[in-house]
Amino acid sequence: MNKADNKQNVALRARHILSLSGGKDSSALAIYMRDRDVWRHRLGKPGSEPSAPIEMEYVFCDTKEELPETYEYLLKLEAFLGKAITRLSDDRGFKHWLEVYQGFLPGPQVRWCTRMLKLRPFEEHVGNDFVYSYIGIRADEDRDSSLLKKPNIKVVYPFKEDGITRDDVVRILNESGASLPSYYEWRTRSGCYFCFFQRKSEWVGLKEHHPDLFEKAKEFEEYSNQIGGSYTWSQGESLDALSSAERVTEIKANHLKAMKHKRRTLPNRPLVEILNEVLDDEDDEQGCAICHI
Repeated sequence: MNKADNKQNVALRARHILSLSGGKDSSALAIYMRDRDVWRHRLGKPGSEPSAPIEMEYVFCDTKEELPETYEYLLKLEAFLGKAITRLSDDRGFKHWLEVYQGFLPGPQVRWCTRMLKLRPFEEHVGNDFVYSYIGIRADEDRDSSLLKKPNIKVVYPFKEDGITRDDVVRILNESGASLPSYYEWRTRSGCYFCFFQRKSEWVGLKEHHPDLFEKAKEFEEYSNQIGGSYTWSQGESLDALSSAERVTEIKANHLKAMKHKRRTLPNRPLVEILNEVLDDEDDEQGCAICHI
């Protein structure tokens, strides 16, 4: 058997897995890949040749600490896709790993939550199979999914290949009828309710939309301090301090001022895009691809 035949046989045996985060980009990618040629034509981005049919697997790596809106949106996506989304998880949960890491809360520099609760369950699901992993990073983003290191996992970026941008993603979701997840009214990234990538105004949004989850996030912060840590979810400020009436008023006033300014500079743009611009101005650090796409 020559190398070309062997490569073709490997491709035929390969699994195709699309990881969903509950966010707009991975959701749009799932809808896009189901009818890739149709969407290419509709968006004016025809490929060089027709795409081959793909038997796609859909997975969601569940930390068990997600927003309720995320779980609701996944059910909606299953109806659109006509196929079940496999839930992957580490049943020991976040608190177990917080104990293992001796109270050290995950953060931008040490993202152990992503490694233990997202990537490890995905890699165990893949096993030793050769897998094409489809990731929804767009053509207008300068990043990749560098966390997936296993040699039997080949990462694929269809949106980059086809020139799909943020505006195209919004079109896909709106024109398909899936729409944006409801949490985009106050938050622009998917991920756990206590995600350390949240901006100050998003923490206030969590407090107002899900006060019970805000309190759970505070409890993890307090527990971290009890077992030896001295860490906070939001850099330089505990959730207890952030949730004071005076601080909430200050954060909301600053956010409202920024929204009004951005509306003037970006007239006729959708609210979600204005919100995204405002929050990126506050903190544009990019989250983990498997969590925030």
